[in-house]
Amino acid sequence: MGKLTVHALRAVLVVVLTGTVSVQALMVWALVSGNDPEDGSLPLTPLRVITILGIGTAQVALVCVWRLVTMVRRGTVFSHAAFRYVDVIIGAIVAAALVWFAATALNAPGQRDDPGVTLIMGGIGVAILGVALIVLVLRMLLAQAVARDVEAAQMQAELDEVI
Repeated sequence: MGKLTVHALRAVLVVVLTGTVSVQALMVWALVSGNDPEDGSLPLTPLRVITILGIGTAQVALVCVWRLVTMVRRGTVFSHAAFRYVDVIIGAIVAAALVWFAATALNAPGQRDDPGVTLIMGGIGVAILGVALIVLVLRMLLAQAVARDVEAAQMQAELDEVI
């Protein structure tokens, strides 16, 4: 991975992380200020908590991606240490799906006249779980690459002994 690619990805990660922290701070401020009257159409307080938690799952994944990019740059991504970050990313995605399903459940009573919205939101939650499965497949590919790397190192050591 080239330096330009790493710097570009890190710039995007910083922008996204800064934006999510800003939105999270605004949500916390709105939550504790309590100056927003609820008209009863949507339960705003639970939705704000869900939003804060959902953004937190994205932030966890962003930090893990940053660490993996660092490992790629150093040439150490094909090691067992990378699994920790990939596993946390998978967990964050699953947590995001659960948070989304909670938001869908909170929104569902307001959609009695149009249940299609709830079905679409449920479908989005399933799609989020699908992303977790894709990352799980990528984790398996990483496991194969690490195994091959270890095997190649052992073969190189044996070859060095012969020579």
